Amino acid sequence: MLRIHFTSHDLQNIRVARQPDPLWELVCSVCRLETGQGPLDFGHWRRAARDRLSKDAIAGRALRPLRTLIPAAGYIPDFLTPPVTGGDLPAGLDQLRRTPRTRLVRDLTRLADARPVPEWAGSLGRPGGDPLRSLANALGIYFRALLEPYWPHIRTAVANDVDLRSRDLLDGGTRALLDGLRPLARWKPPVLEVEYPVERDLHLEGRGLLLVPSFFCWRRPTALADPGLDPVLVYPVRKAPLTVARAAGDGLERLLGRTRSAVLAEVAGRYARTTSEVAAAVGIGLPSASYQIGVLRDGGLVASRRDGKCVLHTATPLGQRLIAGGGLRPGTGAAVGP
Repeated sequence: MLRIHFTSHDLQNIRVARQPDPLWELVCSVCRLETGQGPLDFGHWRRAARDRLSKDAIAGRALRPLRTLIPAAGYIPDFLTPPVTGGDLPAGLDQLRRTPRTRLVRDLTRLADARPVPEWAGSLGRPGGDPLRSLANALGIYFRALLEPYWPHIRTAVANDVDLRSRDLLDGGTRALLDGLRPLARWKPPVLEVEYPVERDLHLEGRGLLLVPSFFCWRRPTALADPGLDPVLVYPVRKAPLTVARAAGDGLERLLGRTRSAVLAEVAGRYARTTSEVAAAVGIGLPSASYQIGVLRDGGLVASRRDGKCVLHTATPLGQRLIAGGGLRPGTGAAVGP
């Protein structure tokens, strides 16, 4: 059990990451790759990843050091997941490369206390050269090979969760936000009790807490091991299996075209979408998204309404029926991906 202790100041400083964090997703995905966990959620991705690794020698070599540093269970070095800033993968890798040597030594020593590590892992904390460059390169190769093709789908799942948390906060304040984490966590003021593999207490001491929704996090939340780092709680989002990322309905694609069917699938999700959110999720430019939504609206498949400065789009009943008949799942506009 992980017990997170809040002060009144911490309750005023709870935040939710608005986008998936590339390095947290990468670390969690390595854990999922190494196990049979979550066969429905991750089975298709795991089979596709192993097929890619068997054919891509560069990606296979990149995974080897990651398996050493990211065990399927137990301690994972905190330096692999630097503070979440909402940036992209290059920004995260740049932060990782600038990890202080004292922290590297501390994290790697703790890892070595938990399991045997090869000599090259211990050399990461030694003076001289740029010891993290090759590791950062391996992380980048792995991400581009095994996660990037699915990133629009992952981003959509996280966006759906952020919408849900935002509504909880607007409707019921901080208490509703924390209560909404059930069954993953239980809010017993002033302590948030989280299912965890070890007994641990984390005192926020006025630093607040960043909630990080994650696609590849599975079954229970996770947190940084070092209590002195900025507190984060990474938790799994509800998700549709990654089969959807490559399984758009052929009939619907022939009728609407690949991009337009993906746009319709995106606006047919649980929550209304802005044009910018549709463009980001599907992986197209804002002008293209606006045009495609206009065509779908003219065809009676999409309805749009203004909400303040934004225009929100939802699928009409006809659009929903078309999605269901075409084999697409609502809110998974990843059909444009490779």
